[in-house]
Formats: sequence, C-alpha cells, structure tokens
Amino acid sequence: MKDTVFSGVQPTRNLHIGNYIGALKQWTHIQQQHHCYFCIVDQHAITVPQDPAQLRSRILTMAAIYLAIGIDPKKSILFIQSEVPQHTELGWLLMTIAKMGELERMTQFKDKSRKGGAISAGVGLFGYPVLMAADILLYDTTIVPVGDDQLQHIELTRVLARRFNERFGDTFVVPQPLIQKIGARIMKLQKPEEKMSKSDEAEMNTLFLTDEDDVIRKKIMRAVTDSSAGISYDLESKPAVSNLMIIYHHMTGLNMKEIEKKFTDQGYGDFKKDLAEQIIEHMSPIRKKIKHYLADPAELNKILDAGRDKALAAAEEKMKLVRAKMGLGR
Repeated sequence: MKDTVFSGVQPTRNLHIGNYIGALKQWTHIQQQHHCYFCIVDQHAITVPQDPAQLRSRILTMAAIYLAIGIDPKKSILFIQSEVPQHTELGWLLMTIAKMGELERMTQFKDKSRKGGAISAGVGLFGYPVLMAADILLYDTTIVPVGDDQLQHIELTRVLARRFNERFGDTFVVPQPLIQKIGARIMKLQKPEEKMSKSDEAEMNTLFLTDEDDVIRKKIMRAVTDSSAGISYDLESKPAVSNLMIIYHHMTGLNMKEIEKKFTDQGYGDFKKDLAEQIIEHMSPIRKKIKHYLADPAELNKILDAGRDKALAAAEEKMKLVRAKMGLGR
C-alpha cells in the first residue's frame, strides 16, 4: 500500500532556491512512489496582512511553480487550501483539544511576534500550527516532507492526532516527518549563519526561482566565502563554502567528496563561476515553464479545478467520520 504525502507552501513573495532544495525538489521524486497532495496554503499566508489582489496573483504563480518543477497532476493532487473548507473546519475542531502552552512554545510564533510584541500578534499567527495539523490529518497523511524548522509543528500534529484518537477513538493516522538529508536548511549568500528567507530585504542574500541568468551569476559571484582557502565541506569551520557546496550538490548530483575532488587546487572564484553556470543550467528551464503556465491561465485553472474536486471528496469523507466521532450535528 502506498504512503500518503501532504505538503504545501505559502503563496507569499517569491520562492527561492532554499525552498526548492529543501522541499519542492524532493516532491517530484516522492510522487513517483506515493499518493501525494500538494497544497497552496493561502489561509496560512493571511496570518499576516496581505494585499488581496497580490495574494491572488501569487496563488496562481505558486501553482505554476509546482507544475514547472515537475509536479504531475496525473500522479499528484494539486489544489488551493481555501477552496477546500474542511481544512478550516477541522482546524477549529482540533483547536478545541490543543493547549495554550503547546502553542506558546512554538518557535516560529515567538520569532514572528517578537517584532511587534506577542500581545499585538494576531490570533491566527498564534493558532496556525493547529490549522497546519488539520491540513495534514485531513488526508490520512503518513509522510510530511518538511524543513528542520517545521519539525516542532509536525510533532504538535502527532500530539493532536494521538490525543484525538485517545479521546474519541481511532480516527487519525499519526504522520512521520521526512527531512532532506543534505539541504534541509539553505543559508543566506551574504550571511551563511542565517537561513535563506523569502522576506529578506537584502536581495543579494537570496536566489529566487525567477532570477534571470545574469542575476544568478551576480549573486553567486558576490556570495561570501570563508577565511581559509580550499573547497571542502565542513559546516562548522567553513559554513559559507559548505552552503554553496550543498547547492552545487543539488544542482549536479555530485556528492561532497566528488565536489572537493573536482575543485582540488582551485580557488573560490573558479568554484563560484562553475556553480553559477550549474544553477543556470538546472533552474532556467524551470523559470521558462513558470512563464509558460502563467501565460495560459486556462490550463492552470483546469488543473486546479480537478485537484480541488479530488481533495474535496477525500476531505469530506474524513470530516463525516470526525463529526460523527465528536457527536456534532444530528
């Protein structure tokens, strides 16, 4: 029996190469062996203020990106979260069994609310890990591909699933996280001690999936390197070049020893020139496909309609069971 996989990305700002390596790239391989739901989680995006017109545009762009990286709608279900209302219904029901202390411990809430103060943070920002749990549990998900920064949320999902099952009887599958062995966390090009971010104001830190070839070359050539010479993989003593080597690995398939051997006795300049060309060769076809899908919204919407209908059917079947278990309705 195939495992069921659920994963999603918020349609906020442009996706970068860290999103691609840490999550999207592995989706294309996962869909070959498993039953997959790939969701555009637009209701998570509104936990912070969004321009409505811009958000709607980014939702379609995100769908185009999913298809451009290789998500096959014949093998996977691609849909928009807000078009399946059972996500928020289950989110509320799970909210009734979640505990304040569990949500207060969420690192991302603490980080995001610190800027404006926890008191002024929206309730949605506080409670969105419960909606994330609902996203996952709604489809009897067994595997969740995530970055290591999301592990805390997956553990909350597992806690809520077990708590519901203990209280109301066997209902939810308890999922397992799937973390990329190399590349779960891609760091900033200018600050390799910090994770690459969609919202970074300094664009030289981030390689976006829509960056043109010349922009990629410029950003890579300006990426910081370490004080000691030599192309070698050591996350502690050489974090900058190790970060670039992880990107090289994912662009070429070469392992770290093979990369080190290839660049023996070569400097950082030669390495970065080659890295830039490898990124361009790998990413430019994806950029062209994104433009292709956005140029034909009719095709894009047809795929999203079909994905929505399949997700709705599965979600409602699960919710009938949940409502019955909890004694809701007549």
